[in-house]
Amino acid sequence: MKISQALAAAVLLTSAAAGAAPTDLITLYKDLHSHPELSLQETRTAGIMAAEARAAGFTVTEKVGGTGVVAVMVNGPGPVVLIRTDMDGLPVKEATGLSYASTAIGKADDGSDTPVMHACGHDIHMSVWVGTAREMAKNKAKWSGTLVMIAQPAEEIVEGAAAMLKDGLFTRFPKPQFALALHDDNRMPAGQVSVPPGPALSSASMVDITVRGRGGHGAYPQTTKDPVTLAASIVTGLQTLISRENDPSRPAVITVGSIHGGTKHNIISDEVKLQLTVRSYDAAQQQRLVGGIARVARGEAIAAGIPDDRLPIVKTLFGTAPTLNTPALAARLEKTFAEKLGAARVVKLDPSMASEDFNAFNLADPTIESAIFWLGAVKQSTWDAAQKGGPSVASLHNAGWAPDPVPTIAAGVEAMTIAAMDLLAK
Repeated sequence: MKISQALAAAVLLTSAAAGAAPTDLITLYKDLHSHPELSLQETRTAGIMAAEARAAGFTVTEKVGGTGVVAVMVNGPGPVVLIRTDMDGLPVKEATGLSYASTAIGKADDGSDTPVMHACGHDIHMSVWVGTAREMAKNKAKWSGTLVMIAQPAEEIVEGAAAMLKDGLFTRFPKPQFALALHDDNRMPAGQVSVPPGPALSSASMVDITVRGRGGHGAYPQTTKDPVTLAASIVTGLQTLISRENDPSRPAVITVGSIHGGTKHNIISDEVKLQLTVRSYDAAQQQRLVGGIARVARGEAIAAGIPDDRLPIVKTLFGTAPTLNTPALAARLEKTFAEKLGAARVVKLDPSMASEDFNAFNLADPTIESAIFWLGAVKQSTWDAAQKGGPSVASLHNAGWAPDPVPTIAAGVEAMTIAAMDLLAK
């Protein structure tokens, strides 16, 4: 599972390029990690990405779709390849104990202050993106075509890709035949990669349910319609949509992530609010699940004697389609990685029930072949200890998620450069 010594060294060394001298990738990574910015607020981060791309020799356009960056390098005839990184952090208070841990404070949607952390590894993605840009610029004699590298805002709220497309990503700039991305992963040690052959990430819909009852004194429940017990019945009933109505061979998840109701021990409230996430790999299945949620909520309320004018209010906030790799491109990448990296470094992983908006590029133009692959990011000693029954590896979006930067970034640059070189080979 050896990483290329040249690329491993490259993440530690400053490379010369036109314009401002670029930072070494580990210094860059630590800076990005220490200064995360929330979705649609990535101004400092975008400025760094733009400066690094210019230093590597790309023609750079900023403020595409808000804070997005588009860097283009035309290098003769050939296909157009798009490489995407995401930039935004999460409203999470970091608990890694790292010397470069984030202490950043951002503004939440409601205007309140919130800690911010790169708990999903977008700092890794950006560092790999910069390293890949440098490698491609240094090796222009080995490829022909056009490379379009984009730094995308607001992936965490699945708005950034759509915003860049709306702002002319495929009309103002060369439209790609291929689109590539990677994502760090806690299911592999640093140095390994995995390419989903088809389904990569799930659909995601957010559903709000307002359960309405009739409040009163906790000592006299017979005079009320208790929304707390009704909400509990709805939560239980929703799980039958998975266990009794869903085809077991087609994965799906319904999670109630938030439930709030009541103000005091002896008061039965008027309402309870639920927040749900719904995930699957198929648009029709997703729609059926969302419709089932409304049916279960209404049915449980009727069974509890709730009058028609107080039945639950069910609102689907937004959704994103599943991210499906183009099978031919995924197979090509997996074969190339096995040849160039060694078969031992290319592993099989199940699709993820997480979701994101990389799918937007292929949905905007189905002729674009697209693939996202996973990049192992766990420190080898941490991984080995977990396999022997030690502490489990922190998941993404966890306050303790801490990728091992040197081997992870080196492997990411190596793999993404191999992928781009293969697609743009003379």
